Amino acid sequence: MTRVLVTGSAGFVGYHVTERLLSEGVEVIGFDNFNDYYEVSLKEARNSRLEQRAGYTLVRGDLKDGARVEDAFKLRLDGVIHLAAQAGVRYSLDHPEKYVDSNLVGFANVLEACRKHEIGHLVYASSSSVYGANVKTPFQVSDPVNHPVSLYAATKKANELMAHTYSHLFRLPTTGLRFFTVYGPWGRPDMAYFKFTKSILEGKPIDVYNFGNLKRDFTYIDEIVEGVIRVLRRPAESDPSWNPAIPNPGTSSAPYRLFNIGTHQPVDLMRFIQVLESKLGTKANLNMLPMQPGDVYETFADVSDLAAAIGFAPSTSLEEGLERFVSWYREFYN
Repeated sequence: MTRVLVTGSAGFVGYHVTERLLSEGVEVIGFDNFNDYYEVSLKEARNSRLEQRAGYTLVRGDLKDGARVEDAFKLRLDGVIHLAAQAGVRYSLDHPEKYVDSNLVGFANVLEACRKHEIGHLVYASSSSVYGANVKTPFQVSDPVNHPVSLYAATKKANELMAHTYSHLFRLPTTGLRFFTVYGPWGRPDMAYFKFTKSILEGKPIDVYNFGNLKRDFTYIDEIVEGVIRVLRRPAESDPSWNPAIPNPGTSSAPYRLFNIGTHQPVDLMRFIQVLESKLGTKANLNMLPMQPGDVYETFADVSDLAAAIGFAPSTSLEEGLERFVSWYREFYN
């Protein structure tokens, strides 16, 4: 591939994916609206680094603006990586309109532009949140995901359904990747590990929900990037063994695929905090709180399908990943 559109290029995952593509000589058209869900200065800092690289062009705009999305498709594109979205589970409780505009209207605009311009492959970010009230572990793409527990999760499930419709009707190859708790340098300040780090270094208490009885399949950013790039270069194809009588949600008679992308190693939240404390050299003051609305007890990714398809094999340990994050955090925030 020689030219790829990356939506959310100034976001956490989008920034890292764009850097990787540029390092491989791929021209990237970035698209981002730089909204204020978290500090805009961090997004501008990421984008500033990208603009120093050859082959990067930014389109500033909002996904709900169909005409602006169309502007990003004016040059011939070999593929689209759609990472822009309104993120956050708890934020969706108070700002549902943001999720409708970005995750539903915005995704519809991206799909329609991909159809009109006959894009060879659309790779888009879904989320482990789609598993909702599911308690069967590890989570498999063949599991039903019909009981979301947040509007954010519902919009991500809707994205998967919308993508399948376009794959079925227009033979648009689409692949959805269900991300599992991504962390690392240049991360999102709204994420727990980022908030924990800030509060611990400032001597403030950290909020620990469900009294610490949570498990997460923490995935280091480099693993996500590797998975996204490999998937992009293997456009989804029809599954000749797909049976409508016993349909597998992860494949289809259309060129459509779904994959989990995680480490397959859920970590107790309290252990995560202990490792973070060791990397910071400071103990945390814990503010133990009950479970929050929209949250889930455990996430646990079965990544066997992804491993079989692209040879995906996560290798970054939690200790190594958090050490890299803390090193970046200290440098960036002095």
